[in-house]
Amino acid sequence: MKTENIEGLTLFEINLLIQQGGRFVMFPNLMTKIKSYTIYFIRPEEKTFKYALKHFLKNITLGWRSLPLRPFYLSKSLFYLTIGGKDYTQNILADLQQINPINNPNLYCLQYV
Repeated sequence: MKTENIEGLTLFEINLLIQQGGRFVMFPNLMTKIKSYTIYFIRPEEKTFKYALKHFLKNITLGWRSLPLRPFYLSKSLFYLTIGGKDYTQNILADLQQINPINNPNLYCLQYV
């Protein structure tokens, strides 16, 4: 999985933006069997429509191949467009904290310094 829009941000900054309303979302590519999704970090002031529309149009253009299931795939893609994608914030934060744990100093030792 590829994560976009977090270039140059530290784990502390990501946590701060998530507390302000940011989130990690994914828009599934429903027409292919390959599970290579792109996860986007949506900042608090940003809208998801520009990312969702790109995936919706991709699903429409690739949907002609599977004609019997086309209405199902397009309705599911339209559903993700309207709700703003699948929320993967907690999963990504858990992975990031395993890679880069937050340093919690022992405050008992620091009070004598």
